[in-house]
Amino acid sequence: MKKGFISALSALTGAAIGVGAAGKIVAKEARKAKSMSDKHLALFLMMNQWVKVKQDGKNLSSYFEKNGYKKIAIYGMSYAGETLLDELRGTRTEVAYAIDRNADAIYTEVDVVSIEDDCQEVDAAVVTAIAFFDEIEEALSAKLDCPILSLEDILYEV
Repeated sequence: MKKGFISALSALTGAAIGVGAAGKIVAKEARKAKSMSDKHLALFLMMNQWVKVKQDGKNLSSYFEKNGYKKIAIYGMSYAGETLLDELRGTRTEVAYAIDRNADAIYTEVDVVSIEDDCQEVDAAVVTAIAFFDEIEEALSAKLDCPILSLEDILYEV
């Protein structure tokens, strides 16, 4: 009888530990999913603002020209970075290069460097990875002596 009780107690303890570990894994995955959801919502809202800017007949090159930024770098070459590069093609704003943590895997019309590489001086650096702006701004400020701008802020100022 005593042996059966100990076996049952041991099984229940093991199950409780397993449920606790599984709960931690589920909570971690839920936090990760929430973070990704927040990131994509911010990106959607920014791109929606960009559409409004275009519907008003405005172009981002006017912002750069007005502020004296003739030569810029773009940080983040995913959808927003590629779209910014496309929009500035053929304008007086030169995109000197792009910066991306996956520089080796990105193929585009401008040179793409990693944040660890030497970065040539530009008039401004535009961060398209808006969900991580604060961390990126800090890292870029250590590498570049120019304004570090958020694409989101630019879109609301145009």
